Amino acid sequence: MKPKRIIISGGGTGGHIYPAIAIASAIQEIVPRCEFLFVGAEGKMEMEKVPKAGFKIVGLPIVGINRQHMMKNVLFPFKLIKSLTKALAILKEFEPDMAVGVGGYASGPMLLAAWIKGIPYVIQEQNSFAGITNKFLASKAQRIFVAYPNMEKFFPKEKIQYLGNPVRKDLIDQAGKKEKAMVHFGLQPNKPCILIIGGSQGARTINLAIQAGLETLSNSQVQIIWQTGIPFEKEAQASAQSQTDLHAYVSAFIYEMDLAYAAADLVISRAGALSVSEICLVGKASILVPLPSAAEDHQTQNAQSLVSEGAAILVKDVEAKNSLVHEAITCLQNKELLAQIEKQSKSMAKPSAAHDIATNILALLTLHEK
Repeated sequence: MKPKRIIISGGGTGGHIYPAIAIASAIQEIVPRCEFLFVGAEGKMEMEKVPKAGFKIVGLPIVGINRQHMMKNVLFPFKLIKSLTKALAILKEFEPDMAVGVGGYASGPMLLAAWIKGIPYVIQEQNSFAGITNKFLASKAQRIFVAYPNMEKFFPKEKIQYLGNPVRKDLIDQAGKKEKAMVHFGLQPNKPCILIIGGSQGARTINLAIQAGLETLSNSQVQIIWQTGIPFEKEAQASAQSQTDLHAYVSAFIYEMDLAYAAADLVISRAGALSVSEICLVGKASILVPLPSAAEDHQTQNAQSLVSEGAAILVKDVEAKNSLVHEAITCLQNKELLAQIEKQSKSMAKPSAAHDIATNILALLTLHEK
């Protein structure tokens, strides 16, 4: 019997890429002979991250819709047609048994091509507010794997499976990592630590709020692990070094996220779906600062799903510079509140999401054999 072939499409941000890699890795653990081809958007970060994870990827010339400057979308229809044509050619050459769409630029034309060719496909929606592409493609999907309850307002109820977001496997086991983490980041074991993450690209509002509050953090004996994104890295490092009593690890990107979470007593983050899922998985208290320009304001919806359960604190982007650091220090000083948020956060985790999604995809493949 020839190995099963699966195409996984999507990307643009870490929030789409890492779940895609997690799904492929989980399928590979169950059925090592499965063959994968990732399809991303040319020039986007998946073209680098996916090969690093050991998978082959090809790119489509697709771009996203520019919601701020609609005149810049003149070439979008042409790039969509070109991407769809290339997607059809990829399907003809690779001959997949199943396609998986995880959202992002490339997911739309690839799943549309799969539908045209009669290839079964599934969708994995990370957010609590579904994107336009996934809503459009939902009716022909075999299954729609979601990370939040009450998603029937976007998708056909009979197709939905509430399984959570797939996350990196190394995050699941946090036991015994705290001491190693503090050494790795050069921090003091007896002082509280805040992990600041703005997503794979950094977050300017969060960066500026932390920069403005560095002296306050230093005076409060609070340490930080600060992921800045590439554009802000040098400025952030210079600002942190100017505070001689501040213990800080500052970097454009943190690869050892399992250790970063292990070191943290509190997380400050955007409210991207993957970040929210990771925070719940590791059971950390968090302050979420949703990106207001995110499509359909889905980050606010993601954050509210935790806040409504007492599993996070929300600070609006427009209020971050004045209140974010103060809110963080207040939270760290209230041990009872911190413990309660941690407990609620952990209760919302779905640690077996990648395995559960992989099992369902393989079951669908078996069904289509018959």
